[in-house]
Amino acid sequence: MISSVASVGLRRKVAQNLIVSSHHVRDVGIVTIFVSDSAHAYLLATAIHAVPAERLDRGFRLLVLRQYHVERAPLAFAWIDQRLLRAPPRLSRHGLFFANTFRPEIVAWLSEQLGRPSLRDATGRAHRNPRWPTMRWHSQDRSWPDGTRTIEWFVDVGFQDVASWTAFQRRWHEQLGGIEGHRPDYANSA
Repeated sequence: MISSVASVGLRRKVAQNLIVSSHHVRDVGIVTIFVSDSAHAYLLATAIHAVPAERLDRGFRLLVLRQYHVERAPLAFAWIDQRLLRAPPRLSRHGLFFANTFRPEIVAWLSEQLGRPSLRDATGRAHRNPRWPTMRWHSQDRSWPDGTRTIEWFVDVGFQDVASWTAFQRRWHEQLGGIEGHRPDYANSA
Protein backbone atom coordinates (compact mmCIF):
# COMPACT_ATOMS: atom_id res chain seq x y z
CA MET A 1 0.00 0.00 0.00
CA ILE A 2 1.51 3.33 -0.98
CA SER A 3 1.28 6.00 1.67
CA SER A 4 2.03 9.63 1.02
CA VAL A 5 2.27 13.08 2.46
CA ALA A 6 0.91 15.32 -0.28
CA SER A 7 2.91 18.47 0.34
CA VAL A 8 6.50 19.13 -0.63
CA GLY A 9 6.59 21.71 2.18
CA LEU A 10 6.49 18.89 4.71
CA ARG A 11 9.46 16.99 3.23
CA ARG A 12 11.99 18.64 5.53
CA LYS A 13 9.79 18.16 8.63
CA VAL A 14 9.12 14.53 7.74
CA ALA A 15 12.82 13.80 7.31
CA GLN A 16 13.68 15.52 10.61
CA ASN A 17 11.02 13.82 12.71
CA LEU A 18 11.04 10.20 11.59
CA ILE A 19 13.04 7.58 13.41
CA VAL A 20 15.77 6.61 10.95
CA SER A 21 17.03 3.32 12.39
CA SER A 22 15.86 0.30 10.41
CA HIS A 23 14.00 2.30 7.76
CA HIS A 24 12.58 1.83 4.28
CA VAL A 25 12.32 4.49 1.63
CA ARG A 26 9.20 4.80 -0.54
CA ASP A 27 9.05 7.15 -3.49
CA VAL A 28 5.39 7.94 -4.06
CA GLY A 29 5.86 10.47 -6.82
CA ILE A 30 4.95 13.48 -4.69
CA VAL A 31 7.27 13.16 -1.72
CA THR A 32 9.78 10.53 -0.66
CA ILE A 33 8.67 9.04 2.65
CA PHE A 34 10.99 7.38 5.15
CA VAL A 35 9.02 4.68 6.95
CA SER A 36 10.43 3.46 10.25
CA ASP A 37 9.94 -0.11 11.41
CA SER A 38 10.12 0.94 15.06
CA ALA A 39 7.04 0.11 17.13
CA HIS A 40 7.34 3.55 18.71
CA ALA A 41 7.24 5.48 15.42
CA TYR A 42 3.47 5.85 15.71
CA LEU A 43 4.11 8.44 18.45
CA LEU A 44 5.36 10.90 15.82
CA ALA A 45 3.08 13.17 13.78
CA THR A 46 4.76 11.95 10.60
CA ALA A 47 4.29 8.23 11.32
CA ILE A 48 2.06 6.31 8.95
CA HIS A 49 2.07 2.92 10.72
CA ALA A 50 -1.22 1.18 11.33
CA VAL A 51 -2.47 1.57 14.88
CA PRO A 52 -4.92 -0.76 16.63
CA ALA A 53 -8.58 -0.14 15.90
CA GLU A 54 -10.55 1.28 18.82
CA ARG A 55 -13.39 -0.96 19.92
CA LEU A 56 -16.91 0.48 19.66
CA ASP A 57 -20.24 -1.11 20.53
CA ARG A 58 -20.65 -3.68 17.70
CA GLY A 59 -17.86 -2.15 15.65
CA PHE A 60 -14.59 -0.27 15.58
CA ARG A 61 -12.95 3.09 14.88
CA LEU A 62 -9.92 3.00 12.57
CA LEU A 63 -7.40 5.78 11.92
CA VAL A 64 -7.00 6.08 8.14
CA LEU A 65 -5.90 9.62 7.32
CA ARG A 66 -3.91 12.42 8.95
CA GLN A 67 -4.42 16.01 7.82
CA TYR A 68 -1.57 18.45 8.50
CA HIS A 69 -2.03 22.16 9.14
CA VAL A 70 0.61 23.80 6.98
CA GLU A 71 0.81 27.59 7.11
CA ARG A 72 0.68 29.40 3.77
CA ALA A 73 0.43 26.15 1.79
CA PRO A 74 -2.25 23.73 0.65
CA LEU A 75 -3.31 21.09 3.14
CA ALA A 76 -1.17 17.97 3.36
CA PHE A 77 -2.39 14.46 4.06
CA ALA A 78 -0.80 11.18 5.12
CA TRP A 79 -2.51 7.86 4.42
CA ILE A 80 -2.18 5.54 7.43
CA ASP A 81 -0.86 2.15 6.32
CA GLN A 82 -3.65 -0.06 7.71
CA ARG A 83 -5.02 -3.25 6.14
CA LEU A 84 -8.83 -3.04 6.40
CA LEU A 85 -9.96 -0.15 4.20
CA ARG A 86 -8.94 0.93 0.72
CA ALA A 87 -6.95 4.12 0.35
CA PRO A 88 -9.48 6.97 0.61
CA PRO A 89 -8.29 9.34 -2.12
CA ARG A 90 -10.15 8.72 -5.37
CA LEU A 91 -9.25 10.90 -8.34
CA SER A 92 -12.09 11.91 -10.58
CA ARG A 93 -12.59 14.50 -13.25
CA HIS A 94 -13.97 16.79 -10.54
CA GLY A 95 -10.97 16.52 -8.21
CA LEU A 96 -10.00 14.44 -5.22
CA PHE A 97 -12.70 12.61 -3.28
CA PHE A 98 -12.09 10.93 0.08
CA ALA A 99 -14.30 7.84 0.13
CA ASN A 100 -14.16 4.90 2.50
CA THR A 101 -14.70 1.28 1.58
CA PHE A 102 -13.36 -2.09 2.63
CA ARG A 103 -10.53 -3.77 0.73
CA PRO A 104 -11.68 -6.24 -1.96
CA GLU A 105 -10.89 -9.36 0.07
CA ILE A 106 -13.00 -8.04 2.96
CA VAL A 107 -15.86 -7.09 0.62
CA ALA A 108 -15.79 -10.65 -0.75
CA TRP A 109 -15.88 -12.11 2.78
CA LEU A 110 -18.69 -9.78 3.89
CA SER A 111 -20.66 -10.67 0.75
CA GLU A 112 -20.40 -14.36 1.64
CA GLN A 113 -21.53 -13.67 5.20
CA LEU A 114 -24.16 -10.96 4.72
CA GLY A 115 -25.10 -10.96 1.04
CA ARG A 116 -24.24 -8.38 -1.59
CA PRO A 117 -23.77 -4.77 -0.41
CA SER A 118 -26.56 -3.63 -2.74
CA LEU A 119 -29.91 -5.38 -3.15
CA ARG A 120 -32.84 -4.82 -5.50
CA ASP A 121 -36.40 -4.31 -4.31
CA ALA A 122 -39.52 -5.67 -6.05
CA THR A 123 -39.43 -2.80 -8.57
CA GLY A 124 -35.79 -3.48 -9.47
CA ARG A 125 -34.39 -0.39 -7.76
CA ALA A 126 -31.08 -0.86 -5.97
CA HIS A 127 -30.83 -0.12 -2.25
CA ARG A 128 -28.26 -0.68 0.47
CA ASN A 129 -28.22 -4.12 2.11
CA PRO A 130 -29.30 -3.33 5.71
CA ARG A 131 -27.20 -6.23 7.05
CA TRP A 132 -23.96 -4.58 5.92
CA PRO A 133 -21.91 -2.49 8.37
CA THR A 134 -22.29 1.29 8.29
CA MET A 135 -19.25 3.55 7.79
CA ARG A 136 -18.93 7.17 8.92
CA TRP A 137 -16.08 9.65 9.06
CA HIS A 138 -15.00 10.84 12.51
CA SER A 139 -12.38 13.56 13.09
CA GLN A 140 -10.31 14.62 16.09
CA ASP A 141 -7.92 17.55 16.41
CA ARG A 142 -4.51 16.57 17.73
CA SER A 143 -1.52 18.57 18.96
CA TRP A 144 1.83 16.77 18.95
CA PRO A 145 4.76 17.35 21.35
CA ASP A 146 6.83 18.95 18.56
CA GLY A 147 4.11 21.57 17.95
CA THR A 148 2.63 19.92 14.87
CA ARG A 149 -1.16 20.16 14.62
CA THR A 150 -3.16 17.55 12.77
CA ILE A 151 -6.70 16.39 12.27
CA GLU A 152 -6.90 12.63 12.72
CA TRP A 153 -9.52 11.14 10.36
CA PHE A 154 -11.07 7.87 11.49
CA VAL A 155 -13.72 5.66 9.95
CA ASP A 156 -16.32 4.37 12.40
CA VAL A 157 -17.60 0.96 11.31
CA GLY A 158 -20.78 -0.35 12.94
CA PHE A 159 -22.25 -3.82 12.53
CA GLN A 160 -25.99 -4.43 12.68
CA ASP A 161 -25.79 -7.39 15.05
CA VAL A 162 -23.41 -9.01 17.52
CA ALA A 163 -23.06 -12.22 15.46
CA SER A 164 -21.77 -10.32 12.40
CA TRP A 165 -19.37 -8.27 14.52
CA THR A 166 -18.09 -11.38 16.31
CA ALA A 167 -17.50 -13.21 13.01
CA PHE A 168 -15.68 -10.16 11.60
CA GLN A 169 -13.43 -9.95 14.67
CA ARG A 170 -12.50 -13.61 14.45
CA ARG A 171 -11.69 -13.47 10.74
CA TRP A 172 -9.91 -10.09 10.62
CA HIS A 173 -8.32 -9.88 14.10
CA GLU A 174 -4.79 -9.23 12.77
CA GLN A 175 -5.96 -6.32 10.63
CA LEU A 176 -7.88 -4.86 13.59
CA GLY A 177 -4.73 -5.11 15.70
CA GLY A 178 -2.50 -2.66 13.83
CA ILE A 179 1.11 -2.55 15.02
CA GLU A 180 2.81 -5.77 16.12
CA GLY A 181 3.06 -5.82 19.89
CA HIS A 182 0.23 -3.31 20.36
CA ARG A 183 -2.74 -5.46 19.33
CA PRO A 184 -5.91 -5.77 21.35
CA ASP A 185 -7.21 -9.33 21.63
CA TYR A 186 -10.27 -8.92 19.39
CA ALA A 187 -10.51 -12.66 18.67
CA ASN A 188 -11.38 -13.47 22.29
CA SER A 189 -13.39 -10.38 23.25
CA ALA A 190 -16.84 -10.71 21.79
